[in-house]
Amino acid sequence: MPTRRTTILAALATPTLATPALSQAWPVRPLRMIVSFPPGGSTDVVARLITPTIERVLGQPVVIENRGGANGALGAAAAAQAPADGYTWLLDAGGAATNQFLMRGLGFEYERALAPVTQLTLLPSVLMVRADSPHNTLARLVAHLRANPGRESYGSSGTGTGAHLSGALLMRRAGTEAQHIPYRGGAQQMTAMLTGETLFAFSTLAVPAPLLAEGRLTAIAASSAERIPGYDNVSTVAEQGMPGFDMVDFHQISAPSGTPTAMIARMAEAAAEAMHSPALAARFQLLGLIPRARGPEDFAAFLAQQRQRMGEVIRAEGLQA
Repeated sequence: MPTRRTTILAALATPTLATPALSQAWPVRPLRMIVSFPPGGSTDVVARLITPTIERVLGQPVVIENRGGANGALGAAAAAQAPADGYTWLLDAGGAATNQFLMRGLGFEYERALAPVTQLTLLPSVLMVRADSPHNTLARLVAHLRANPGRESYGSSGTGTGAHLSGALLMRRAGTEAQHIPYRGGAQQMTAMLTGETLFAFSTLAVPAPLLAEGRLTAIAASSAERIPGYDNVSTVAEQGMPGFDMVDFHQISAPSGTPTAMIARMAEAAAEAMHSPALAARFQLLGLIPRARGPEDFAAFLAQQRQRMGEVIRAEGLQA
């Protein structure tokens, strides 16, 4: 009977790329995991949930280093400049598919500087308002925004994030305007809504899940094409009169380009074991995270598709960081 770890490794391997043998012992010292968003946000939460399993599988500590800013571009730049020796890894979100279209002068190219390792999650967002808001349905919110174009604001965890793009697309589809206010992470984004600094926000569920459970925020729509597991009572934007609305983010691990393929394959294996952990399944669902562990080749294909799709959205919306 194959072990769970053997099964996961077999699933990650492909006929054209079996897991190569490591030419030397690795790792022999702690690894650095650059997390491209501040503590408290969904990207940081994912990193801290899966790191213990990665440490167990690889046999070395993994030191998390938060480098938030510029929708993950600051952390990505740090990883791109690191030695490709298997001791620096990047845990990032959807900025890997959008930043190149939003920002000039990055100083590096995502496709050339960073090697795909594995996708971790599919990450829908929910549209939320404060629990005491009178605009507690999508129809009421849109009606209010149309009656007050440009007077209200919505927050995001940064320019070009899924939260920002979802809000911008909603405004275009609704035929109205609202001011976008980017924050340095999901925690600040939620604080702004709770204090009344912003009226509404799209957000992945990792940060607002406790606030929703406590009744301090109300979820009025899901950004994805299908309802979010565990939040089936929240209908989608598409179901509420905007067909075709489908905006999702994702989490992923990448490495400095040139990192040996054997190390990439082994990190993908370790991450997949974490994402398939029964002990974490309930936590992932509570946070609205849909596990999507993919091997390096499958993830590279997914990433290419996302870049094409998001580039089209960004150009159509005229967005720029």
